[in-house]
Amino acid sequence: MASTVKQCITLKGSAAIVAEFFNYGINSILYQRGIYPPETFTHQQQYGLTLLVTTNDELLKYLKAVIGQVKDWLNELIVQKLVLVIKRVDTNEVVERWQFDIQCDKTANETTKRDKTEKEVKEEIKSIIRQITATVTFLPLLEAVCSFDILIYTDKDAEVPTNWGESGPHFIANSEEVRLRSFTTTIHKVDAMVAFKKTD
Repeated sequence: MASTVKQCITLKGSAAIVAEFFNYGINSILYQRGIYPPETFTHQQQYGLTLLVTTNDELLKYLKAVIGQVKDWLNELIVQKLVLVIKRVDTNEVVERWQFDIQCDKTANETTKRDKTEKEVKEEIKSIIRQITATVTFLPLLEAVCSFDILIYTDKDAEVPTNWGESGPHFIANSEEVRLRSFTTTIHKVDAMVAFKKTD
């Protein structure tokens, strides 16, 4: 008689899912907001969607390092949020702030298995990625040349790489906020929102 094995999510698996989301989410934001030229992106299939990811070597290296570190902290359950800030190159003024709040279930450990499938989680992620793509319909046009920074908030006892610096929160004065969807693996929950400068 054939038996079926129910898929479960482990701590390691959950950290990998969330880290993968950040990779595709950040790439989508950088493409949608025109931070890098469109010709430096290529198509990839993920979550049942066609997504755009960078081919820029420097950016690939940077994202690999940042997301690799975030994945380690997700495994240790000590990361609280990831923030992508977009600012004008000429004035350094922050014009957009994409915030991803991360709730970690501190009771989880290496033996934890949660009764939720990867497929279910990826359906939830698909909805957020679609929202990120749709934000271009209401976000103000970025008329000046802009760059970006990634801020990571962790518990106090996190070991920070030596080449990483301390930073302020990069809030936007006079901003509007739009909450996006959330997703959960039941070990990590991610809530997304974007803040942007009000236009007169």
